Amino acid sequence: DIPSKIAGQVPRSEDPNASALGAFNPDEWITPKEQRRMDTFIQYGLVAASYAVEDSGWKPLDEESLTRTGVMIGSGIGGLPEIEKSARVVNEGNIRRLSPYFIPASLINLVSGQVAIKYGFKGPNHAVVTACASGAHAIGDAARLIEFDDADVMIAGGAEAAICRLGIAGFAATRALSTNFNDMPEKASRPWDTRRDGFVVGEGAGIVVLEELEHAKKRGANIYAEVLGYGMSGAAYHITAPAEDGDGGYRSMRAALKRARLNPESIDYINAHGTSTPLGDEIEHAAVKRLFGNAAYKLAMSSTKSAIGHLLGAAGSVEAIFSILAINNGMVPPTLNLEKPSDGCDLNLVPHTAQERNINVILSNSFGFGGTNASLVLGALS
Repeated sequence: DIPSKIAGQVPRSEDPNASALGAFNPDEWITPKEQRRMDTFIQYGLVAASYAVEDSGWKPLDEESLTRTGVMIGSGIGGLPEIEKSARVVNEGNIRRLSPYFIPASLINLVSGQVAIKYGFKGPNHAVVTACASGAHAIGDAARLIEFDDADVMIAGGAEAAICRLGIAGFAATRALSTNFNDMPEKASRPWDTRRDGFVVGEGAGIVVLEELEHAKKRGANIYAEVLGYGMSGAAYHITAPAEDGDGGYRSMRAALKRARLNPESIDYINAHGTSTPLGDEIEHAAVKRLFGNAAYKLAMSSTKSAIGHLLGAAGSVEAIFSILAINNGMVPPTLNLEKPSDGCDLNLVPHTAQERNINVILSNSFGFGGTNASLVLGALS
């Protein structure tokens, strides 16, 4: 009875070594007892943070280092499956069966809390809730905490797991989801394509370790990229739709470039918000052309949502990671399913196939319901 039948789910396996198979088994990371105290989005965030911390090599034991390490992980919706399940228990009159962990299992800031508890990080502990811009805002805000000397290291990003009956029905009610490709789910997310008809809900988490530069160099950390700029704006227009002139996204990108002290010509690649909605894709494309002018035709722009769907509050951080990998690998990720671009969408949108390219500086956009916008400028360490 829900018109949209598709979603981009994290692959699961009961294999005890699921991660080696490219799948997720919470038992590999979290005890069954602890799992009952966490909604799935917290589990995703905790596991992604574990990967990030392990890769960073930052595992301090002294009190000073622990108090200088913080966590800032956001989510757009939080524990919606847990809320749905618990509401059913209460409505059926089984209040005694309601878990005492229902509230902490659902709260968005508990991703940051659980990560901090696991590692003993006692620095700033914060959460960002700005709809689909949450992950990008978390990275930008965490970088500023380091800049303001509130921390030396921040674990930052976003986590989301809203694929449940209530979540899909809710987005379907806004008419934001794709419904024309239920029989071809891999074709449903198609940013800028003339046949696009809405986004595909995804799930997962993306977490990065941000570190003050000299602190990272002193310990010989592997530095993938540098946060060069961070811009924000509010559209003040509509609760779900962007303004037709794309002014919110335009000002967010402009602010990020200004903060980075870079000209539009410096950007090699844009990871677009590009959700595959009929309205939003063209508006973002036009805003890029307005800001970048002729330089827009020299860069590459793609939407990785075409491959994994829209991860909502985790989208911005996952897409920042895509962009960092693009810098390190010299490879622009493609926009899948882009068969016929809409009129006026004439930039290099990287259709179908990844493109080899020398990438030094990228811009990543994340825009959310309520008119909240975030843009990150990331670059290779100079």
